[in-house]
Amino acid sequence: MFIDPFDQVYEIMKQSFPESEYREYVHQKKLLANPRYRLITEKNEQNVVIGFLAGWEFEKFRYIENIAVSPTIRGGGIGRRMMERFIKKSDKPVVLEVELPEDDLKRRRIGFYKRLGFHLEDYAYVQPALREGQRALPLQIMSHPAPLTSIEFETVRNVLYKEVYGVSDSYAYALNR
Repeated sequence: MFIDPFDQVYEIMKQSFPESEYREYVHQKKLLANPRYRLITEKNEQNVVIGFLAGWEFEKFRYIENIAVSPTIRGGGIGRRMMERFIKKSDKPVVLEVELPEDDLKRRRIGFYKRLGFHLEDYAYVQPALREGQRALPLQIMSHPAPLTSIEFETVRNVLYKEVYGVSDSYAYALNR
C-alpha cells in the first residue's frame, strides 16, 4: 500500500511541533510547488519517512523552516546528519528560528544547533502566525557559520516575512515595534 511521503512528513510534523509552528495540511502541501522550498527526507529500509528537513533557498542565505525525526527514533544522529548535509550543499549562510530558551527542552534544542556551529542571535524577532486566528510567536534566529550583523539580520527578517510568511512590510514593522 502506497503512502504519500508528504503525508508521512506531515505526521512527523504534527508529532514534533506545537500547532502554532506548522501550517494546516493544505497550505503546507502547497509549498511543494514553490521553487524556493525544499523538502528533504530520510527513509528507513522499508522506504518509510523517518525524518525530514524543510528548507528554503534565497539569494543571500538558506533557511531551515523545520527539521524533525520520528519521535520513536530520536537521538540516533539522523537530525544531525540531515543538518550537516543541508549546510554542506552551499556556501551561503544558513538561518533558522528557535523558541526562546525558557525551559530545558528548548535550551537542549538550541544546544543541538550550537554544536553544529550555529550562533544564537540577540535581535528581537517575531514569527508571524502560520494559522488563521493564532498570534505571532516570539522566537530567536540562529545563524551558521557566523553571527549576523544587524543589517544582515534585517535582510533575513524581511525576506522571511515576505517569502515564507507572505506578510507586508507594514505588518512586519508593526510586529517588530
